[in-house]
Amino acid sequence: MNGISAFIRFQRKKQGLTQEELATKAGVGIRFIRELEQGKPSLQLDKVEQVLDLFGFRLTPSKQRIDPYDVFWNYLNQGVKITLVNRLTKYGIIIQEVIDKKENKIVAWKFLPNSNVILYQKKRDENLIEIIAHSDISAIDNQ
Repeated sequence: MNGISAFIRFQRKKQGLTQEELATKAGVGIRFIRELEQGKPSLQLDKVEQVLDLFGFRLTPSKQRIDPYDVFWNYLNQGVKITLVNRLTKYGIIIQEVIDKKENKIVAWKFLPNSNVILYQKKRDENLIEIIAHSDISAIDNQ
């Protein structure tokens, strides 16, 4: 799954749409939506734009970085090693995404450090959780 496919799938599920409903609303075929969400490497850009437009987004060039939707689909609720841009390394579990409601996108993560896991299992204290801005992450791997 690539960045756009993960993003589309995330937005569709967040809005409670089936692939068929998304296809109808965006004015594209169901096969196109399936191929888009599966990360087919060659798709018609005008149709990709139609789907993105439905969610209020468009394709634009940007500096390459870790895709937040890749993190959501591949690292949520798993033990991870996060390297921050300041070279600090953190070990723990990403337990939830933080969404900027105005921009409708993931901007940070609720992160439970390994040192707090046992305490958090006993008492779900929000003070045991750190918020890590997505823009501060330079690398992420499974523990």
